[in-house]
Amino acid sequence: MSNYSKEIEAAAKLCDKNGSAWDAINPESVARMRLQNKFKNGLDIAKYTADIMRKDMAAYDQDTSKYTQSLGCWHGFIGQQKMISIKKHFEGKTDRRYLYLSGWMVAALRSEFGPLPDQSMHEKTSVAALIEELYTFLRQADARELGGLFRELDAAREAGDEVAAKAVQNKIDNHVTHVVPIIADIDAGFGNAEATYLLAKKMIEAGACCIQIENQVSDEKQCGHQDGKVTVPHEDFLAKIRAVRYAFLELGVDNGVIVARTDSLGAGLTKQIAVTKEPGDLGDQYNSFLDCEEVAPGDLANGDVIINRNGKLLRPKRLASNLFQFKKGTGEARCILDSVTSLQNGADLIWIETEKPHVRQIGAMMDEIRKQVPDAKLVYNNSPSFNWTLNFRQQVFDAWKEEGKDVSAYDRDNLMSAEYDDTELSKAADDKIRTFQADAAREAGIFHHLITLPTYHTAALSTDNLAKEYFGEKGMLGYVEGVQRKEIRQGIACVKHQNMAGSDMGDDHKEYFAGEAALKAAGKDNTMNQFG
Repeated sequence: MSNYSKEIEAAAKLCDKNGSAWDAINPESVARMRLQNKFKNGLDIAKYTADIMRKDMAAYDQDTSKYTQSLGCWHGFIGQQKMISIKKHFEGKTDRRYLYLSGWMVAALRSEFGPLPDQSMHEKTSVAALIEELYTFLRQADARELGGLFRELDAAREAGDEVAAKAVQNKIDNHVTHVVPIIADIDAGFGNAEATYLLAKKMIEAGACCIQIENQVSDEKQCGHQDGKVTVPHEDFLAKIRAVRYAFLELGVDNGVIVARTDSLGAGLTKQIAVTKEPGDLGDQYNSFLDCEEVAPGDLANGDVIINRNGKLLRPKRLASNLFQFKKGTGEARCILDSVTSLQNGADLIWIETEKPHVRQIGAMMDEIRKQVPDAKLVYNNSPSFNWTLNFRQQVFDAWKEEGKDVSAYDRDNLMSAEYDDTELSKAADDKIRTFQADAAREAGIFHHLITLPTYHTAALSTDNLAKEYFGEKGMLGYVEGVQRKEIRQGIACVKHQNMAGSDMGDDHKEYFAGEAALKAAGKDNTMNQFG
């Protein structure tokens, strides 16, 4: 018996149990509604998607070509359309394709204060609200797709085509959900460890199976690609990692995944000198990176902070902002220590925020990390803050120059220019960009590749193109040619926007509830019928 048939049978038994009062309840309609609502709440989703991530992590350990990917989505509709497109283009499958929730985009697009910089000034609960919204839209995508299959099944039955009916029922039984893991950004935890724990619970209850947290000072938080980043001592960060783990365990999401992000590569400042009890402990290692000068007791000034290391008095460089400065050139060593420490204290994956996309730089750090944690895996930001074209053209230029190849036809500082677009160098650079994710997964331990802000940029680009054409000489043709015609020819589901918004599902429910008396929207006069 198929899953669909089992659901009908179970509903029928329930209706029989309740006697004549339930005579108007159709067991098959009940079965359909249950199948359309597979996930009852966010915790159901978090448990289901955590298992997916764990399975994918194990698969990557065996074969690095099985890396995972995601795109950042700032609205439920954007996430929904992304997953509909993935199913359309990849044989109905969603394997190893996730969603990413960027704190940057929440700050810029979802705050009641209006657009904000990525400095954790937005309402903390807006992150959990976006997780819930994303999964609401993904669940609706499931219901909509299954509703279409139910209508196909009814049509096949009405036509007496048993073969077609069986084929459709098989699709229903093997339906692939649009619900996939979300890697959700909790920034630096929005406060102390208790605040981090409370917000993590909200995010998990909304459906998050994976929470990313960074080692910046919460009230000094900056975007990973901006200046002025300030890190915290390891013990402070580890307390927040443990807070997130406790939140997962309290809510029964035992497989929950924690991504520990280090911003140390670009962070030259710390707010605190770490507590240390003996030479070589974690606090002492953190302090060893401080930019200090040796002083004698008579050199001390009023208010000086002094560190005693191996009998020497060291004065850390203290800025007017009351922050302490790290020694230049220590960023990579600090990233390695941060990553190892996080993985040894409860994190599952690490994230190293870099200033450019360079496989060798990332791989060198991962080689050092894996000396201590052999199965270390990285989540990597394929950031829109990088100028990918210029970076990779310069990488090719430098490699060619090192090999002794003639590069006199190219101006390294001007390689972004369109005049180079059709050159051998630009083609070689584009090929390196194309294979970057596979190369980095193989050579640098990157399990998950994400783009943080892609849909922010695509929304701006498509709106610019439409505004230019529609308000210009093309007028209505600007919309038809640039949007609708392409939607129809590319099979974009939301060309039938009423259907996408749930009108057909509403009709189904009206018929379940009111039978022949239902006033349905999908009649012959519905203009959506123009789209076939």
